[in-house]
Amino acid sequence: HPNPFNPSTTIRYTLPAASHVRIGVYDLAGREVAVLADGMQLEESQEVTWNGADAAGRALGAGVYFARLESDQGTGLTKMTLVK
Repeated sequence: HPNPFNPSTTIRYTLPAASHVRIGVYDLAGREVAVLADGMQLEESQEVTWNGADAAGRALGAGVYFARLESDQGTGLTKMTLVK
């Protein structure tokens, strides 16, 4: 939220149990451009913020990106639109 966004968006999720969580951001070509979380998290509501930058901190161009959440309980995918 919000989506579309500029300059940042917040991804909220709830874990049913403590789990290793990895959240990667991918471009339309399927390339990972950033990692927002990678580690153990508790069973509770969580959130991460993405500022539209790649792993090196460089601002990415406007377009569609996907956040993929992987945990011990499964995976989820959300579409995000960065506008400039």
